Amino acid sequence: MTDLLSTLNPDQLAAVTAPASALVLAGAGSGKTRVLTTRIAWLIQTNQVSPMGLMAVTFTNKAAKEMLTRLTSMLPINTRGMWVGTFHGLCNRLLRTHHREAGLPQLFTILDSSDQLSAVKRVLRALNVDTETYDPRKVQSFINQNKEAGLRADKVEAWDTYSRHLVEYYAAYDAQIHREGAVDFAELLLRAYELLSRNALLREHYQARFRHILVDEFQDTSRLQYLWLKLLKGPESSLFAVGDDDQSIYAFRGANVGNMRQLMDDLDIAAPIKLTRNYRSVSVILDAANAVISRNQGRLGKDLWTDVGQGELIRHFQAADDNEEARFLVEEIQARKLDGDAYIDQAVLYRSNAQSRSIEHALFSASIPYRVYGGQRFFERAEIKHALAYLRLAAFPEDDNAFLRVVNFPARGIGARGLEALDTEARAAGVSLWAAACGAGKKFAPFVTLIESLKNGIVGLPLMEQVEHVVARSGLLEFYQNEKDGEDRVENLNELANAAAGFAAESDDQSLEAFLGHAALEAGEHAAAQGEDAVQLMSVHSAKGLEFQTVFITGLEEGLFPHENARNEADGLEEERRLMYVAITRARRQLYLTHAQQRMLHGQIRYNSPSQFLAEIPENLVRSHAFRTSRPAPKPVPVARVEHYHPRPVPRREASLPYKVGARVMHPKYGEGVVAAYQGQGAEMEIKVIFPKVGDKWFILEYARLTAVGA
Repeated sequence: MTDLLSTLNPDQLAAVTAPASALVLAGAGSGKTRVLTTRIAWLIQTNQVSPMGLMAVTFTNKAAKEMLTRLTSMLPINTRGMWVGTFHGLCNRLLRTHHREAGLPQLFTILDSSDQLSAVKRVLRALNVDTETYDPRKVQSFINQNKEAGLRADKVEAWDTYSRHLVEYYAAYDAQIHREGAVDFAELLLRAYELLSRNALLREHYQARFRHILVDEFQDTSRLQYLWLKLLKGPESSLFAVGDDDQSIYAFRGANVGNMRQLMDDLDIAAPIKLTRNYRSVSVILDAANAVISRNQGRLGKDLWTDVGQGELIRHFQAADDNEEARFLVEEIQARKLDGDAYIDQAVLYRSNAQSRSIEHALFSASIPYRVYGGQRFFERAEIKHALAYLRLAAFPEDDNAFLRVVNFPARGIGARGLEALDTEARAAGVSLWAAACGAGKKFAPFVTLIESLKNGIVGLPLMEQVEHVVARSGLLEFYQNEKDGEDRVENLNELANAAAGFAAESDDQSLEAFLGHAALEAGEHAAAQGEDAVQLMSVHSAKGLEFQTVFITGLEEGLFPHENARNEADGLEEERRLMYVAITRARRQLYLTHAQQRMLHGQIRYNSPSQFLAEIPENLVRSHAFRTSRPAPKPVPVARVEHYHPRPVPRREASLPYKVGARVMHPKYGEGVVAAYQGQGAEMEIKVIFPKVGDKWFILEYARLTAVGA
């Protein structure tokens, strides 16, 4: 018999051999997956349960496959047929087995998000609904939010005419997909919950079958998921939940961190079993993480520790702006590569996906391969490709690829049949799709008029304003503003204008055509494949569950990280702090924290104070880092001990200087700009000004020809 328990530490052993229901509070890097898998193997090996008599719930198919692979390496068992999978996967299995009792056809279909949206649109069309007032995506979101809360249309409270109509459309949608024998993703869980709620015989059957239910990432469960688990747990069975309330970062997806305390109350669990020994990071990193997360209220409470050593101090760098921040990252990544750290062992984390653009550009310029984990590189993102296609058509309407990408995006009633006819006509005449569309009549007339308007509207505008004009007037910005979870895409579209400004500041050729060529090059080169030695770029949300030798946490500024949206949410700041905790604990050996005095975001220069999370890390764990560059680094601004959000102050300089950093000034050639920094002394003093239309410029102060705006 394999000795499964000999290598476990005392806390892991207590968790694996817990005699009844238990909540395991598993800190980052503490061996959570090992504990969960070993418990399954131990239960089977000691004949407490058969492989078919337990259920293990994960949040991803990848995690489920990893669990089964580990299990077969521990025990000589056949895992085929075991109930191990995601909530949606297991609910699908339950409903397929009992489709009659669930009121579903045997071969019911599952609608993905796109299919569901199409179904919503058909319902609204049948009801003659004005989709300007009731956007199909918002109706879809309303339906899903209520299903995920366990509410059918007849249980949803309507408080005004608008919400009463939404409830009506929800009911009509449910009736339609029921007639068609289909279910959406939210319906899988709700239908499975309803099935067990009303069918006592079936419920008792599964309660008797599954004597042990094990749940991974319990802090990410929603209210309905927890209620479903409670239905499955019988009076003689145990529920073994593993999670970490300090890593609950998915409230926007419905995760309810309160389920952990609720579980303890419901099952009379006196205290959680805590896994606090970390096998990943050095002490300095864990001490910083513990200090930050200790500010959150209502935690179940734990402090991570390790015996792998103290490690190097955390390195903190304050940049003058986001471009200097990106250059610093490049220099340190290259230095660590020379010191033996592979690129793939280094990760750059950011709170907002739009931040990746300046970092990608700096890596591209330095010929450093990189990969955007859990997402696409900036110039490969769908919304950016759409915007570039509109820009290409404004510059060169004969581009057939650009034409096909956006002729019906956002939707304007041009279907596949109409495009096929247009293509046939264009081929027969030997002309471009654009030329054929110009003579194709009223179906394509609105699109032709739009492109002509864009083309005429950008004449004479600086490059950045050309991009802003096309993004706004094409309809893309409005489309993504109205889309569920479209905030990131809107930020990326705004960042495209910043990319144009940066290109204009660095290039002799500031034409739209040159910028489009530059975008194509950045999209097509240095695209590292999975597993290739490349720097890993990702949002903090995407980083959960991963680890790297070196981690750079960027953009640590008030309003960015913590995000400004956190102010409007009850648990917002605490969830942002949990995000910071997750980010810190991704690092094994070295951690960098960076921020900028000013940053170009959403087409505007923003002056942000350092993130309060920086102030929450003890000073003895951090050392400031000088940037070895041709221009001297700015004097670091002391990190204030901040407890709450404050208005973002403009950085201040000595009163003897003619303009404060942040002041608006006018230049006779470049127009209005903002003072960014000074360097040098006396007659050699230089001033840096950022002009929205042309980018950064340095002047010898004496000859700068600047005047204060309003003077």
